Amino acid sequence: MTHLFSPISIGALELANRIVIAPMCEYSAEEGRATDWHMIHLGHLALSGAGLLFTEATAVEADGRISPGDLGLWSDETERALGRVVQAVRRYSPIKLGIQLGHAGRKASSDAPWNGGQLVPASEGGWQGWAPSAVPHNDSEPAPHALDEDGLARVRDAFADSARRAVRLGFDAIELHAAHGYLLHQFLSPLANRREDAYGGSLENRMRFPLEVFQALREVAPPSVALGVRVSATDWVEGGWDLAQTLVFAQALKDRGCEFIDVSSGGVSSQQKIPVGPNYQVPFADEIKRKVGMPTIAVGLITEAQQAEDILARGEADMIALARGMLYDPRWPWHAAAQLGGQVAAPRQYWRSQPREHKALFGETRFGQR
Repeated sequence: MTHLFSPISIGALELANRIVIAPMCEYSAEEGRATDWHMIHLGHLALSGAGLLFTEATAVEADGRISPGDLGLWSDETERALGRVVQAVRRYSPIKLGIQLGHAGRKASSDAPWNGGQLVPASEGGWQGWAPSAVPHNDSEPAPHALDEDGLARVRDAFADSARRAVRLGFDAIELHAAHGYLLHQFLSPLANRREDAYGGSLENRMRFPLEVFQALREVAPPSVALGVRVSATDWVEGGWDLAQTLVFAQALKDRGCEFIDVSSGGVSSQQKIPVGPNYQVPFADEIKRKVGMPTIAVGLITEAQQAEDILARGEADMIALARGMLYDPRWPWHAAAQLGGQVAAPRQYWRSQPREHKALFGETRFGQR
């Protein structure tokens, strides 16, 4: 059996293989509500044969959206809209479903990428973001609101409430978004966190709020739901968040019941200098896996089946997440299984598409027709 197509357990959650479809923002929700686009988008990815499918980053409050088109889970209306999509996927696919809960912080109120992705001012329907400190992401942008004690409690409770809704909808996994320069990453990074209270300054203090939010989710999520965190292992800026601090944070998460780490990087500073290339983030996942001993997901320019297989075979990560590559080839797991000699689950409506040279690709199927 190949590594990529071997099963894995994350806490009580069992995955058929180690292919994860990463969260991908679609900028197509309406006031946080999932639309027919999400039905089509997540529906066809659910037929891919991957082991785990994450929704896009899902905001825990309206002000926490990256853009006006972001998916949300903060009300009965947003819960019903997303529930419709979840029910359809459950009806036709055995794929496990995960949700990524996040808050954009000072990076909120941005336009969709196809419109330039710039900050949407309040005069054009945007809003002022929230952050650990009144420090804008870019000098040309207005400063965000600094969260006071009541604001911290509001956001923490919003994460917990969204997690309750996710559990009620039947998600198999919840991923807390503490990466890519969004709110929880902003608390971790000294580049964004200039506070002088118990939530700023030392590493212990900067980790405090993200750990409080994680603990709030841990108290809500039952043992049957795998709970993990997406991290940026480094800011790629001197004096910023780095791998050494990430290892401390990961250990603190593990001590509180975290069951997996999804390892990315960057996003908190426009000054970042990222040496982008194949596997460029894999060493971070490898280091966390070895030093902390928690299941890791590797991401970032992993596009080829043998490339993914080799990462797992070397023990550098436990799972492989794909995003853009999965959009380009929604049957990537099928093609990877054909190349590596693995098997994938496929809907019976598609069984007859199985190539003759890969007759075991879908397991035991029958092709008789009257």
